[in-house]
Amino acid sequence: MSLSLLSLIAATPALAHHPFGMPEGSGITAWQGVISGIGHPLLGPDHLLFLLAVALVGLKQPRRWVLPLLALGLGGSLVSQLVPLPSALETAAEALVSLTLVLEGLVILGRLPVWLLLPAISLHGYLLGGAVIGAEPAPLLAYGLGLLIGQGLLLVVVTSASTRLMKRFGSNGRQILAGIWIGLGAAFTWSLLVP
Repeated sequence: MSLSLLSLIAATPALAHHPFGMPEGSGITAWQGVISGIGHPLLGPDHLLFLLAVALVGLKQPRRWVLPLLALGLGGSLVSQLVPLPSALETAAEALVSLTLVLEGLVILGRLPVWLLLPAISLHGYLLGGAVIGAEPAPLLAYGLGLLIGQGLLLVVVTSASTRLMKRFGSNGRQILAGIWIGLGAAFTWSLLVP
């Protein structure tokens, strides 16, 4: 467990691109699109930590949040195909994604409203979708399917475990974990903005 946490902390959000060294954009096949779609949010530490922390937010009826979160995440990916991110803004956008961990920590602490998770996951989706700009329609749709599978399964698991985790960690444990998420989000952001 501590080795896994250490590897997450040591990883940087800028490495959250296609898994297994696959090509960007037009060089990806449909099969690679599915694999990349599943792996991309799970291998990028900022994306993975964001999805995992949904279990700690304390959502009322957590399962009801799965479809809106998935829809907005995939919607963000679709928007990235229509309005690509200029390369000059890539670092700033990655920093904003890292700051969503800070936002989520504040939501866990009850300092910010829960609905802020919805635009935050759209931002994650926007950056995840940017990885396949220029792809042919088949790999693009396959990537979207992979994102749906990867994020959907993870969201179902974390929302299913949410009530048990809330009881297990208790109020103090949730506060400590929220602090860890805030610290990680700030550290990731710092690493991106300060050379």
